[in-house]
Amino acid sequence: MAQAQRRALHYVFKIGKRTETTKFYRDVLGMKVLRHEEFEKGCEATCNGPYDGKWSKTMIGYGPEDSHFVVELTYNYGIGSYKHGNDFLGLTLHSTTIIEKAKQLGYPVTQEDGLDVVVCPDGYKFKVVNKPTEGCPVKVYSLASSNMAKSVDFWTRLVGMTVFKQEEKRALLGFSEDQCQLELVDVGMPIDHATAFGRVAFGFPGAQVPEMQTLMESEKQTILTPLVSLPTPGKATVTVVIVADPDKHEICFASDEDFRQLSQVDPEATKLLDEAIAADKSDEWFAKKGKTKAAA
Repeated sequence: MAQAQRRALHYVFKIGKRTETTKFYRDVLGMKVLRHEEFEKGCEATCNGPYDGKWSKTMIGYGPEDSHFVVELTYNYGIGSYKHGNDFLGLTLHSTTIIEKAKQLGYPVTQEDGLDVVVCPDGYKFKVVNKPTEGCPVKVYSLASSNMAKSVDFWTRLVGMTVFKQEEKRALLGFSEDQCQLELVDVGMPIDHATAFGRVAFGFPGAQVPEMQTLMESEKQTILTPLVSLPTPGKATVTVVIVADPDKHEICFASDEDFRQLSQVDPEATKLLDEAIAADKSDEWFAKKGKTKAAA
């Protein structure tokens, strides 16, 4: 199976503060809304988490999903916040403007491992390398590991990634050096996914998606959602399998041919998102009742 045919697609964040968070992505990170979709009931593959109600999906990034690693913002209408664990450690971006914009707009900037760090209103961390970008500005997504040997074995032997760099507590892996790469960090403790847990998605040639399920089953790995076809109103249906790595990080393997059709940039995306935000009266309703939205 050729690695060059496999690609990293996006990382999923569950958000409760849709208005504030999408403003952060646009005004601070400088991303664009690529597509926006509304759903009346929960996803068969739990794309929106273990919730059955109305939800929305906003794909946001620096360019088309065919050539960029992007972010999926999942919003459940009845939920205002999610508890963060120690599982997701941040996205690393290359940019000469993000930190200046963050400071101008009053977002705190901290330091971690020599990098500037900003945090979005829903609590997800962005590490910024202050340099002009080549290719997609989103370079690395970092996940915690409780056992580096097990993690590296899973991601190389079963998922098919290559190790580009490895130290005692860190490893950098991917399908190719020009794609967004996975950083595994040994945190020396069990991984807590809490309720804000996310999911990384990969595009695989369609025939390889059911093969991944068979491989994971034969290796006694966790299958979260067996092979299923996911419809999106007015767009392509995509076949996926959802699995978990040894630390229970969720992974979506999607049929790349179908996903490329689904993920075309929608010129109406910003308008659709803004209309959905304007029509969402849930914050007002809770305020009138003297309540706050549920915490997941």
